[in-house]
Amino acid sequence: MEHFGLSHILYEPDKYNPDTLDLLIDEEAREYWLNTCEKLCEKYVNFALVNNNDPTVEIRALKFKTCYIEALKELRINPLAHGQLTIRLLLDVNETCLRSQGFFDLWKQQKKFENDAALTSLASRLAEIDAMPDDRQRWIELCRGVLAGNMFDWGAQAVTTILDCGLYEALEKIQKRPWLFDGLDKWIDKLEKTVHHCAAVFVDNSGVDIVLGILPFVRALLLRGTSVILCANEWPALNDVTNVELEEILQHASRICPVLAAALTTGDLVVRSSGQRGPCLDLRTISVYVRR
Repeated sequence: MEHFGLSHILYEPDKYNPDTLDLLIDEEAREYWLNTCEKLCEKYVNFALVNNNDPTVEIRALKFKTCYIEALKELRINPLAHGQLTIRLLLDVNETCLRSQGFFDLWKQQKKFENDAALTSLASRLAEIDAMPDDRQRWIELCRGVLAGNMFDWGAQAVTTILDCGLYEALEKIQKRPWLFDGLDKWIDKLEKTVHHCAAVFVDNSGVDIVLGILPFVRALLLRGTSVILCANEWPALNDVTNVELEEILQHASRICPVLAAALTTGDLVVRSSGQRGPCLDLRTISVYVRR
């Protein structure tokens, strides 16, 4: 897979950093994330044991656990062991340990189950959005849907208790506006004055996130005359949807939504591999195939 950076469209490419926290500097955050990853490791082992009939799964799961826990211990003793220490690094090491024991796509069956379940609610979600009285209210609800969908992340310890809930339970958990970072009104104001030729949407989680959060948002962009490139992971990581899985989801969704079906036919809606192999987006290593 060829890669190229998106430095040519970044406002200040020299200052771009894909990591929001430097765990070498922030000791409190470092301790929190090392502890969190250790707890998540146990969850991954249990998930592997329950969702795999391979007779070797138990020994492989224990080897994964040993591999990852030892890596975390090393980072506690020597945070500079990898030259840097970020959340992205911790999650990438987790994926490396999983793959070393043959768990290339641990959440494959779970992702399929969540995608199929979410697709049964797509038509009603679109109808609900269409019934709203004005465009501004629709865009606010669409963006709330994207935020709610992003809660369904198997890598987030804080939201593990809501993973069995649906979109509406997640919507209830979104804080009332104004949010900590809230540029929504300015963004909607800009939408009212501008029709964008093309939008690249980098997708994240399977299930509720992609189907009930992202697809309604994408449909709204298409209705404005904006072509959309959906960019998904090249390799499986956590419950992130891959480009291959996304193609299948869109085929099912196109039978539910005529707007998506028409856009797929005309090429105004396409799926591309982002080239990413881990759960965290890094715009420095985007696949060349994202270019249009």
